Amino acid sequence: MGKIGISGATGRLGGRVARLVGGTPRLLVRDASRAPEGADVAVADYADGDAVRKALEGVDTVLMVSAAETLGRVAQHRSFVDAAAAAGVEHLVYTSFAGASPDATFTLARDHWHTEQHIRDSGLAFTFLRDNLYADFLPFLVGDDGVIRGPAGDGRAAVVAQDDIADALVAVLREPAPHAGKTYEMTGPEALSLAEVAATVAEVTGKPVTFHHETLEEAYASRKQYSAPDWQVDAWVSTYTAIAAGELARVSDDVRALTGHPATSLRDLLQA
Repeated sequence: MGKIGISGATGRLGGRVARLVGGTPRLLVRDASRAPEGADVAVADYADGDAVRKALEGVDTVLMVSAAETLGRVAQHRSFVDAAAAAGVEHLVYTSFAGASPDATFTLARDHWHTEQHIRDSGLAFTFLRDNLYADFLPFLVGDDGVIRGPAGDGRAAVVAQDDIADALVAVLREPAPHAGKTYEMTGPEALSLAEVAATVAEVTGKPVTFHHETLEEAYASRKQYSAPDWQVDAWVSTYTAIAAGELARVSDDVRALTGHPATSLRDLLQA
């Protein structure tokens, strides 16, 4: 196993990968004080190409966890990819999103498609893990009144546990060659409607939770209170409309294929 680099190494996903992958990976962070004591740490922001290039010198395989949602995210991703290539990295593993395409309903899935294309054009060997919505975050969709609101209708999403994604990433990073040029769909074991999500959260927590389908007009109006920029509100709302359009409903067995264990159900995740 060659030298592994892990970006986002102080986050939940990157941090779990860093703990499990073995060896002494290079941890790319923005704040060294948050990194584990004694780790091989390099401070580098995605947008700082020189810092990323220096951080990745001597790294054979790098995990590129997608950057935080901003208007300039694609530019940051391109900067990171170009720096990885310049540093001599051989294989880049990227956390993308389900249904990434230039005309995806979920607006941020378009960012992932453009990033994937830049990685392909870079000449680096690559592996893409296209993650469905994180099952871990679903309880946070529940409002203070116990209602999940959004224009999702009866659409379904094959939500996936972050720990399953981390386990899959570890498998790819430890032995990247067999996964070169491949795209994996990271999903849970079933596709759920938000009404079913609400019922599952209610069952596990013992608190009343329901789903209310909003019209587009209602969805935008109910999110005005957050005073968020237009692009961010579009992203929030289009998460639900992508579900309604069926773009997140596909169920894959790639979690099992990569990790050797079945994908975690929403109920099992919440109970744990």
